[in-house]
Amino acid sequence: MKKRRTSNKSKRKRFVAEAQRKFFRTVILFGIAVLIIIFLFGDHGIYQLYKIKAQRKITQQRIEELKAERTILEDEKKRLETDLDYIERLAREKYRMAKTGEKVFKVIPRDNN
Repeated sequence: MKKRRTSNKSKRKRFVAEAQRKFFRTVILFGIAVLIIIFLFGDHGIYQLYKIKAQRKITQQRIEELKAERTILEDEKKRLETDLDYIERLAREKYRMAKTGEKVFKVIPRDNN
């Protein structure tokens, strides 16, 4: 009978030890899964990094466009400050101004009705 008690106790100890191992494995696997999810989708995760890089690329392109536009506007400003022929041409085209002695004709489209 002693063997039975010993064997039941050892079986019970083995069962408890096995249950503890399974529990710790489950906890560890759950922890690893949580860390992977945080690594991929967290505030500083790979997905967020990808979104930030895409946004940065768009912003860099916009900066380049604005630099080009700025250069064009600076050239326009310089021409308006120094080039009298350019100012005269703009005045004629945009504001329909004429030199003394010139005649300006206004063309009115014909209405077919």
